[in-house]
Amino acid sequence: MSIFLTIDAIVKKAIEAELIGKEDEVYARNRILALLKMEEYKTEKTNSFDDFSIPDLLETLTVYAVENGIIEDLFDHKEMFTATVMDCFVARPSVINQTFAAHYKQDPKQATDYFYQLSQDSNYIQTKRISQNISYKVDTEYGELDITINLSKPEKDPKQIALEKSMPKKDQTYPQCLLCIENEGYQGRIGHPARVNHRMIRLNLADEGWMLQYSPYVYYNEHCIVLSETHRPMEINRAGFERLLHFVDQFPHYFAGSNADLPIVGGSILSHDHYQGGHYDFAMAKAEKEYPFSMSHHPEVEAAIVKWPMSVIRLNSENMEALLDAAEDILSGWRGYSDHEVEVLAFTGDTPHNTITPIARMRNGKYEMDLVLRNNRTNEEHPMGIFHPHEDVHHIKKENIGLIEVMGLAVLPARLKDELLEVEKSLLGEAHQVADYHKPWVEQLKDRYQGEVTIDNVGGIVREELGVKFSRVLEDAGVFKRDERGQKAFMRFVDGFQ
Repeated sequence: MSIFLTIDAIVKKAIEAELIGKEDEVYARNRILALLKMEEYKTEKTNSFDDFSIPDLLETLTVYAVENGIIEDLFDHKEMFTATVMDCFVARPSVINQTFAAHYKQDPKQATDYFYQLSQDSNYIQTKRISQNISYKVDTEYGELDITINLSKPEKDPKQIALEKSMPKKDQTYPQCLLCIENEGYQGRIGHPARVNHRMIRLNLADEGWMLQYSPYVYYNEHCIVLSETHRPMEINRAGFERLLHFVDQFPHYFAGSNADLPIVGGSILSHDHYQGGHYDFAMAKAEKEYPFSMSHHPEVEAAIVKWPMSVIRLNSENMEALLDAAEDILSGWRGYSDHEVEVLAFTGDTPHNTITPIARMRNGKYEMDLVLRNNRTNEEHPMGIFHPHEDVHHIKKENIGLIEVMGLAVLPARLKDELLEVEKSLLGEAHQVADYHKPWVEQLKDRYQGEVTIDNVGGIVREELGVKFSRVLEDAGVFKRDERGQKAFMRFVDGFQ
């Protein structure tokens, strides 16, 4: 396809997606011609543009820009270019917020449907890259866990890595981090992603300014990020619980949760207060109540231990304030709680170890909050964390267990795509190159499935066993283990509130 047809195609696709109106066609075309440093335009005939998507057309425009010396052949430069092209089609934040508000008056779901579609059509959500992910469910004793091998985030090429290393070190303070409001419309630079086509929805949560956006690399349906207007560290407290409940009150079809606020058990960005949410039922949300208990000071609140590999207390109430009071009591009790019998220590000197990963949702007209108990203590045997994936599962996952994993979705490294194929070959008795760190697992599988592995079932076996490994990862992260000793210890903790 010629460059002129490519420009025509992407403009028409933007009109079809209602990013722009028919009246904007000439204007948008001229903006793209300017980006390509072209001063002339030729009309060319074609039957249809149906076979092309916006991401495909962006790739064609980017190739042209590189080949004609308009941009360098560097990942960040290409990202900046494509984001700038899409900005020709995306309305200003004020317009998008007004449209969102108009939809919200009709129905909150209608508003989020509009914004989610916009975020995909604008190529802020990287739909083509996300489609490369390998995702499936595995049935376990805790329900169906979600497994995703993350292939969507492209690796930087050696040329860009070398350039980043050679660049003089600067105190880059704008934007302060990847989540700051100042990213909206930011051009980007080497080492900081382009956000020219990025838009945020303004929210009021408990009388504070917050922003709603979607993750560029969604891991589940309508994976959103809710972030503070102010750059401040994450902190688990009553105010945070209140904001989570206010969010699900405003968007009852969404859940919202927060990563914990301590290293090892927290997320990757602890420097900016934020939550994650979306329109998806994780296995943890479907997990049954296993041990109901009463809270004597909170008669309006139902409480229970949940059947889950990690240690979860579920609270329900029609009264938001009552639920907040109960959640605050559990947080306060857990912050200072120690049980030497199960290696739970609240402090080492003045260093705190206990915190909570909270998740809020609406269920049957009631507020619901899951409080996942976390502890980030380390010792000589487990230097990465006592309640962290242990060494024998590091061949699958050794990164922090954040909010998404806590709820039952494994986000696994891209290397596993090829490595698991080698595991399959080994189980079939074929020539293979199994990585050394997988070999103990492979031997276990050979013993377990001796004489049962065939070319037809080997893929299913490996997928299922990967799910079993992930449930083990979550069990390692649980502070009160699922054995009799651990569950008695869990009951000792909750009985203190009766």
